[in-house]
Amino acid sequence: MADREDWRPPRACDDYWSEWKNCKSLRNRFHYYYTFGEMPSCQQWKTDYTACREWEKKHSPAAKEALCRSEQSRLEEKKRHEPVWSLRRTPPNEWYLPLRSEKPKQ
Repeated sequence: MADREDWRPPRACDDYWSEWKNCKSLRNRFHYYYTFGEMPSCQQWKTDYTACREWEKKHSPAAKEALCRSEQSRLEEKKRHEPVWSLRRTPPNEWYLPLRSEKPKQ
């Protein structure tokens, strides 16, 4: 019983609502369509918002499980994409030298 009282959703319910509103915005839809060639699916944000509100009102175990699964799948999706740039472990050998300010000769 104490576990049920101590648990909180991974995000505030208003965050799910804001994400859903942003996803539905004309600007985001245009950007997403331009980038991926299809319209974004915003239903998961709405579902998460509904589950979050249900958890706040009734402490429903089903809502808790749905939120945990959704956040877990979101994290797994994020991990699948590697960063574009590889991070350096050390600076370049001559990092302390001044930059060349010469203009290239034509």
